[in-house]
Amino acid sequence: MEEQGMLSIEDLRVELDADAGLVRAIDGISLTLSRGQTFALVGESGCGKSMTALALMRLLPDNGRIAGGRLMLDGEDLFDLSEARMRQVRGGRIAMIFQEPGTSLNPVMRVGDQLVEAIQAHTELRGEAARAKALEWLHRVGLPEPERRLRDHPFRLSGGQKQRVMIAMMLAAEPDFLIADEPTTALDVTIQAQILALLKELQRERGLGLLLITHDLAVVAGMAHQVALMYAGQIVEQASAAQFFAAPRHPYARLLLQALPDAQRRGERLAAIAGTVPPLWQRFPGCRFAPRCDQAMRHCASRRPALTALGGESGRQVRCLAYSEPYSEPYSEPLQKPETAARAEAADFAPASVAQDAAARPLLEVRDLRVRYVLSRTLMGQPARVFEAVDGVSYAIEPGRTLALVGESGCGKTTSGKAIVQLLRGRAEVSGQALLHAGDAPVDLFQLEGAALKAARRQVQIVFQDPFASLNPRLRVQDLLEEGLLALRPELDGPARLRLLQELVDQVGLRRDALQRFPHEFSGGQRQRIAIARALAVQPRLIVCDEPTSALDVSVQAQILNLLKALQRSHGLAYLFITHNIGVVEYIADEVAVMERGRIVESGPAGEVLSAASQPYTRRLLAAVPRMTA
Repeated sequence: MEEQGMLSIEDLRVELDADAGLVRAIDGISLTLSRGQTFALVGESGCGKSMTALALMRLLPDNGRIAGGRLMLDGEDLFDLSEARMRQVRGGRIAMIFQEPGTSLNPVMRVGDQLVEAIQAHTELRGEAARAKALEWLHRVGLPEPERRLRDHPFRLSGGQKQRVMIAMMLAAEPDFLIADEPTTALDVTIQAQILALLKELQRERGLGLLLITHDLAVVAGMAHQVALMYAGQIVEQASAAQFFAAPRHPYARLLLQALPDAQRRGERLAAIAGTVPPLWQRFPGCRFAPRCDQAMRHCASRRPALTALGGESGRQVRCLAYSEPYSEPYSEPLQKPETAARAEAADFAPASVAQDAAARPLLEVRDLRVRYVLSRTLMGQPARVFEAVDGVSYAIEPGRTLALVGESGCGKTTSGKAIVQLLRGRAEVSGQALLHAGDAPVDLFQLEGAALKAARRQVQIVFQDPFASLNPRLRVQDLLEEGLLALRPELDGPARLRLLQELVDQVGLRRDALQRFPHEFSGGQRQRIAIARALAVQPRLIVCDEPTSALDVSVQAQILNLLKALQRSHGLAYLFITHNIGVVEYIADEVAVMERGRIVESGPAGEVLSAASQPYTRRLLAAVPRMTA
């Protein structure tokens, strides 16, 4: 292998022009990525992780600029290169996997053409050789039926399948360094394990340097050599992975690790961090984390901590006054507790307020659900080509209970959820029954029309997997949330709607000024919180949650899971929880149904299925789950 190169960030500063003022998105971070090593960058949504990645690729938005610092690759400052030179580096030497694959792939180009274009741009391969390389990489990332997928457009792929195409496209150019912004967020655990194993293999073969941006700390524990924790545009702790997970030093790091859901915390409130990341247009006279810190001292509000090397711990740096100055007096001035924290404390996990007779029967009964897509119609005696996406699925969900639907990407989980909320009418053939027991007599959701269907939509809502694609980019958040209220809760007047919307953004961990902003102004995790608020707005009885926490960091995930549990206890909400995060399933699910190729292969109480699975497929899924070992 060639001598390892280095990619170094030195005092990087990034500024953005915004309506609120100058946003200092990145405020002086430094780190070094070596070939053959994995450097993990972790932290909450909005802390600057993705903006750091965009700065390294020189792909900042139009209102952004590099305000200072250097980006050195083998002795050359990439910030000084012309755009023509940078295009050669971008993709060829440094590649990036973006957080939202649905918006990164060209919707009007076939998958194969996009892969071939990337290969021809950065390698010597042309024509059939380039196409063969594209097919090889689709095989390597585990995309089913890769030959057929080469001819497909992106809209025919699931979220996880699109992410695998993006990963194949970036790796096919064989770069020296890969920036992976949430590369496994949309992937089920088996494909995630396959992709992570592939990245490790490439590191051994080619000395690939990997900057891994993720909120999945279990993945970090299994992949990273070095970890840097970001908060509000700064690095607050940097250490080897072994040091970081064995004994986190910064209060923020300790709280993050305590917020992880698992079976042991079931029935308990997760240790969510109160409040949110502060807006980066404001000035910070002291520590940026102090208003949310459970160990804040008097001086934290007025003194700015420096990133300090800890003696006796090689390579570890912490930005905290507890380590840089000899202060021990607790913070005596009262901190203004964020509304989200106060609300979360008040929302106790009390018993569900569901009438006894309603609790004795399911809220939703799905019987023999089948979803067929007609790929081609009958022509000149040829039979129609159909695809059975869901093949005879049955289950029931009681009020105040959670059924987790798990399985590999493309198994039919999301399709079944969309069928229940009537989003496949005119697009697919749906049969079977979905009986909703929301009144005196059950109604079959598949048979409803007109006013009856509209009334049912208030009872059943959905949170989509891709928050960016599900939010109208032309509407402000207030308008997005108000749409459902205007259509399904006409009894509310303007002031009442505004009060409800303010409460909603409080509940999901956003500041109230978010109501006047557009979706593109938020991070991926913040957009998911908006989508959850929209579903909650009309006060449904059943929510289909399609990967609702996949775009969230662990702290906000804990807030959302606490919120969902509290709402379930107080209002008897039922959830159909579609996810690949087994830790979340262990924490929130009452029952689990495992899907494979459109069918449920195993179901039962969550504890039994997850601890003593009877089917080989289920055991294979559980074996692929990344775990944080003590």
